[in-house]
Amino acid sequence: MKQRTHPLLIAFAVLVFLFLIGPLVIILGASLSDTSYLTFPPQGLSLRWYENVFEISAFKRTMVISFLLAVGGTALSMLIGIPAAYALARYRIELPRFLGNIYVLPILIPEIVLGFSLMKSLATGLGLPIIAALLVGHALLVLPYCVRVVGASLNSFDFSVEEAAVSLGCPRWKAFFTVVLPNVRAGIIAGFILAFITSLNDVSVSIFLTGPGVSTLPIQLLAHMEQFFDPTIASVSVLLMGVTVAVMAIVERTLGLTFLTK
Repeated sequence: MKQRTHPLLIAFAVLVFLFLIGPLVIILGASLSDTSYLTFPPQGLSLRWYENVFEISAFKRTMVISFLLAVGGTALSMLIGIPAAYALARYRIELPRFLGNIYVLPILIPEIVLGFSLMKSLATGLGLPIIAALLVGHALLVLPYCVRVVGASLNSFDFSVEEAAVSLGCPRWKAFFTVVLPNVRAGIIAGFILAFITSLNDVSVSIFLTGPGVSTLPIQLLAHMEQFFDPTIASVSVLLMGVTVAVMAIVERTLGLTFLTK
């Protein structure tokens, strides 16, 4: 006999769903409003605020910068994070345990403190160009996601398979690329998605590293809000949500979301 779900449990689940989806619906509705100020429910429907996003040169410029930083910072963090995760999982007995905690410091330290520290060390101390400082800052910010997610996949990987390949004559570096990486593909892609989305939407670190003529889209949104309170802000927010959904859709089309649970 099938057990019937308690009505209170169903009601609680519905409330949680509404709590999560409610703000997104409000932003979407506000972006379609025909008024010159943010309001919900929308008074009339119009797409002119989406057109306004692409008419403002600052938004177009910062969109490109944010996307390039997200891709570049995530790729750089992967180049560092995958070997680090491999070493921590492969040699977890030989290596001291505190090394694993070092890689999560960027998410344990408040982002404002991290951003100020990066500004003092990268921009002021080393004198790096703004783009280079932003790239390093974003890579450091998302590094914990790469190390932790990829490391979780490596912890469940049987390294005897790699040793078998080496014993059969395969060079260790080749065994890493042909045996280890394909088996932890799920963790690599999941880590890339989390890191990319985090980098794309970052404000706290980027605001300390930007400079004249160089900014990111979230920071440009804050600057726009200081002067205007029109639905353009909501339109950009919807576009950012669309990018996130598009990334997940591409993963679903190419690999299927079921790979994340394997």
